Amino acid sequence: MTHRPLDEPLRPVRPHPVEAAWNRPPEPAEVDPAVLGALLRRHGWQRRGGAVGRYGRWTPPGPGGSGTSLLVPETRAFPDSDDLLGEALQALARSQTPAAREVLVGLAVPSDEIRWWRDTPAGPADTASWAVEEQLRGAARQMLLAGALATRARAGYYGARHRRTAGVMLESVLVGTAAGGRRLTAFVPVEAGRPLAVRLHQALYAVREAIDYQRATGGMDAFDGAVEAGASRELTDALIALVRGTEGARIAVEWAPAAGVPEDCAATAEPVEFSPGDLAVLREAGARYLREEPSVPVRITGTVVRMRRSGPRGEGSVRLRVLAGAEIPHVRLTLDEEDYRIAGQAHLVGLPVRVQGRLESRGGFRRLTGASGVVPVQVDDAERDRLMKSLQEHLDFFEEACGGED
Repeated sequence: MTHRPLDEPLRPVRPHPVEAAWNRPPEPAEVDPAVLGALLRRHGWQRRGGAVGRYGRWTPPGPGGSGTSLLVPETRAFPDSDDLLGEALQALARSQTPAAREVLVGLAVPSDEIRWWRDTPAGPADTASWAVEEQLRGAARQMLLAGALATRARAGYYGARHRRTAGVMLESVLVGTAAGGRRLTAFVPVEAGRPLAVRLHQALYAVREAIDYQRATGGMDAFDGAVEAGASRELTDALIALVRGTEGARIAVEWAPAAGVPEDCAATAEPVEFSPGDLAVLREAGARYLREEPSVPVRITGTVVRMRRSGPRGEGSVRLRVLAGAEIPHVRLTLDEEDYRIAGQAHLVGLPVRVQGRLESRGGFRRLTGASGVVPVQVDDAERDRLMKSLQEHLDFFEEACGGED
């Protein structure tokens, strides 16, 4: 495995859009007073008077909030509106409370907010063990990934499919502090992530209704219909991880005030609740999704990254890095002697191959069965050089990824 020399400078990391401007509050001209007021209310600030129709006086949540207040104009109709906005934004930037930071994040990057609550015993001074906080963060990430997968396609079980593009969608999501391991907020930028928030919102309600239907009738049929709303094995696994070890859990999605309410979604909705009593049904639903997701006929183009067979002749196993034909990073397949020879020759001269078969759900859509018709794919010299260089640069990764799987 190769390692970066110690004296080699690190590659620059692309900053998140909120990071570049985080050390300064937004300019008053960039802020809609109505949006600021809505965000203050959402994050627990209390309006305590003020001149009606002109400005409101807001205090932060918590027992110590009465000593600090913001004057926030309701409109820009008065000469001092920009001054009041500037003072309010500076006060938020100086405040150390999470409620102030969350308001500023919502102003800097208009975002839909996804919230998780877990009913677990608190530790001393409202602390949580490392494991409890990791459980909350891990379950939240699983749930976001399930929502992102559902924006790519509808399936009861995704396995390795679509994970690369779903992961890219999560790169823009901001995550707040996990308060005592019991509460967490994710800020999903509207521009890049609203489809994720909408799909997750609809899928959670569909799963809740399917559980209630199963309790009332004993049937699991409602889970089949929930797939169209975005439910999947990945989502039921995330819910199990969220609820396990708690007395209950809730999830809520709140829409960015600056962007309005998406079509076919309610402006306000109660959090979706799940309890330990739902775990058995969620496990049964996940097993159903895994069992019933069909195999998929595909024609895949990929580069050979590993070949193995027990002797000099006969069939052998091959691992491809997928370039086209399926949204998975790698696939394993077994080829007869002739196709194995063609794949080996293509690999030696730096050409990808095209092969057809059925992508099997067993094993997470990582294996192609009935593989046949292997043919080299002609590419120009520049593309061949790029493929060869890519294989050499990622050789350690491929060796690690392939080890022990065939």
